Amino acid sequence: MSVTTIESAGLTQGIWNLDVSHSTVGFVVRHAGISKVRGQFALLEGALTLGETLSDSSITATIQADSFKSGDEGRDGHVKSGDFLDVEAFPTLTFVSSAVSGDAEDFELTGELTIRGISKTVTFTGEFNGVAVDPFGATRAGFEAKTVISRKEFGLTWNAALEAGGVLVSDKVTITLDVAFVKAA
Repeated sequence: MSVTTIESAGLTQGIWNLDVSHSTVGFVVRHAGISKVRGQFALLEGALTLGETLSDSSITATIQADSFKSGDEGRDGHVKSGDFLDVEAFPTLTFVSSAVSGDAEDFELTGELTIRGISKTVTFTGEFNGVAVDPFGATRAGFEAKTVISRKEFGLTWNAALEAGGVLVSDKVTITLDVAFVKAA
């Protein structure tokens, strides 16, 4: 079944606020060419503004860079340092959409991603996971999306050569979103 309009998907126009406690913004990067390392950010905020159609809709998000966690304190400190995110000089990462296309089921979300003060246009591909009313009467909507970026394009150039060839951290980073929004009253 194809969902072609906001209303047919069970969504309503207006502001939907990011539900931080039920959302994950993370990434995956290849380490030493043989494994993948995952991390996520705990402190984020955002809003989805739904218009009559997807093309009339927009999203903004701000992430606190210092909230990065990967499960390893040493790695977390290194990622937060000047070698990578430089959280003291650049405390936030931001995303501001410029276009939404597709349908309410499968969509593309394009916008400006800013990391370390460098903004680049990226496109997330995503899918709509549905709408539900929780036991407290709040209307919630869920979405998943991902994009792949070159970390070098955002000034994240630190690396180390491996003895057998190659580098420690790949340039390609997959950003993943598994997010829930709550309809504003």
